[in-house]
Amino acid sequence: MTVDSPSSRPGDQRSLIARSAAELFARKGYAATSMNEIAEASHLSKPGLYHHFKDKAEVLFYIAHGHVSRLVDIVTGVEALDLAAEQRLPELIEAFMLEYAEAQNEHRVLTEDVRFLDPEAQARVLDKERTVVQVFADAIAASRPDLHDAQLHKLLTMFLFGMLNWMFTWFRPEGRFTYEQMVPIATQLFVNGISGMDIEPRKTTRKQ
Repeated sequence: MTVDSPSSRPGDQRSLIARSAAELFARKGYAATSMNEIAEASHLSKPGLYHHFKDKAEVLFYIAHGHVSRLVDIVTGVEALDLAAEQRLPELIEAFMLEYAEAQNEHRVLTEDVRFLDPEAQARVLDKERTVVQVFADAIAASRPDLHDAQLHKLLTMFLFGMLNWMFTWFRPEGRFTYEQMVPIATQLFVNGISGMDIEPRKTTRKQ
């Protein structure tokens, strides 16, 4: 599948369609959403929609690839700051949480609907996801240089992503805390947690 990434211009018609489609996919699921519904949500006729996207799979790719591309831009931007090891991981977590807060629908599509893409399109999205994971794993490794285990670094990275992804399924910003107030809470919870983690797993004794 050959398709451009979303334009950085907020008024770009394809980006506006993708935002409407992401909301539908997040609420109803990709499989249950029709092109008619996407056209209606985008205030377009069906021929008008097909002028911008040839089919629903192209819409899905545009959403997923565009979102993961923004995440790659975020991590490469943080890397370019050349921060000290103890600053890099908190900066990444903060940047991701603020991006997630503005793109919850797109992130749900990225995590749940990429499986509907053809293998070539999936590979392009997953390749960018691997870049993001590696940057976080490297930041975790830098914060705990005594943990000489690349697999453990990636495991901790997936724990972190799991924590952040799950938070956005239950958190309501209209309550006691805002997204901005949750940033230091999540950051300190994870960073302080790995700082006190034992290098060697504790042995457990099972009852026979």
